[in-house]
Amino acid sequence: MNPFWTVSLFWIATAICIAVALAFVLPPLLRKKDVAAKAARRDINIAVYRDQMKEMDADLANGLLSDEQYQVGKLELEARLAEDALAKADATMAPVASRRLGFTMAGLLPAAAFGLYFWLGNPMSLISIAEAQANPQANSQAVQGDHDIAKMIQKVEEKTQSDPKDAEAWSMLAKTYAAVERWPDAVKAYEKALALKPDVPALMTGYAEAIAISGGRTLQGKPMELVLKALEKAPDDPKGLELAGIHAFQEKNYAQAAYYFKHLHKLLPPDSPYAQDIMEAQKEATRLSRGAATGLDNLSDQGAGKAAAGPAATLHGKVDIAPALKAKMSDKDVVFLFARSAEGGAPVAALRSTAVKFPLEFELSDAMAMNPDNKLSNFKEVTLTARISKSGQPMGGAGDLEGTLVRVKVGSKDIKLTIDKIRP
Repeated sequence: MNPFWTVSLFWIATAICIAVALAFVLPPLLRKKDVAAKAARRDINIAVYRDQMKEMDADLANGLLSDEQYQVGKLELEARLAEDALAKADATMAPVASRRLGFTMAGLLPAAAFGLYFWLGNPMSLISIAEAQANPQANSQAVQGDHDIAKMIQKVEEKTQSDPKDAEAWSMLAKTYAAVERWPDAVKAYEKALALKPDVPALMTGYAEAIAISGGRTLQGKPMELVLKALEKAPDDPKGLELAGIHAFQEKNYAQAAYYFKHLHKLLPPDSPYAQDIMEAQKEATRLSRGAATGLDNLSDQGAGKAAAGPAATLHGKVDIAPALKAKMSDKDVVFLFARSAEGGAPVAALRSTAVKFPLEFELSDAMAMNPDNKLSNFKEVTLTARISKSGQPMGGAGDLEGTLVRVKVGSKDIKLTIDKIRP
């Protein structure tokens, strides 16, 4: 739509709104001579701010606003509310005793509305919006200016300067800087806030994010130290879970990433776009953890995952198959190896191989854990199960070939596990 039609439709809509407003205001004035308007401007504004705050709380709960957007909006409302609260209440309007007021308002209300818009508003923004819609690629820089966040930031900066020990002001300033992507400034503000309140998990994770983005978007080192420390104090901190999941994914520890994303998803409104994004990330991490990440597609050609675990938390050995069962193998079979606690339950480590050649050398460690809270190093003894799957799925089925060893001590080497039976 070109600028002419955009501006025209705006003024038509404005005229209709004014006509509707007059339709509500004028009849009572023309019918009655004595109408009293006793509401003060300050009280009306406070009521409006309260309603806007409720709407923002609802949007936050429904996932329509991020925590940073919510804090920025809340800061702006609080600043405007503070100005009105400190201002003198408007004098109570005098009772209307004449129909003359109705006719006067009919003339003044439209004039005042248009006058205030041209004085306080930005009529040229209508044309800018229309041009942006017509040519979106040429207007990537035009969106920021409409929201006067600069004044809001200035007020909080002045507050931190007047009271450098105000931790809440530093925290709000840091979150606002992060919301407008002023990351180096956010780092400094978070440093001030944490110096005053060093045990607040939300400040730790916010600081970690700011450091990571300012430092090339890497979470290794100090950012993850902060994240893990925050999650120790608050296991349900959303930003901490998100950053921990992202870091685990970057490090190709997909099982751990899936765990963090799953935990985070439980805390979010299920229908929110953010929750859907986290669910997709969880699914992808789970898919990778069950494939090449927690197992090896070439188990016979190279060892089975010799990383991320000390010798005391590993199992090393070979899987072989009984001679009587070799004829039942095919090139399409998939080999799975699971370690479970001696009492049973979900696997604490798992491997997968599509190279069905025996003997197969393996090494299980905490790096193959499906759940970071349920890993090999948590147990002294485990049960090992090797399976040749005809369907290619980890769940056993009729006709699959299996072998089991019980009471295997964690840390054992030279384990020999033989596949010697057919599942009924």
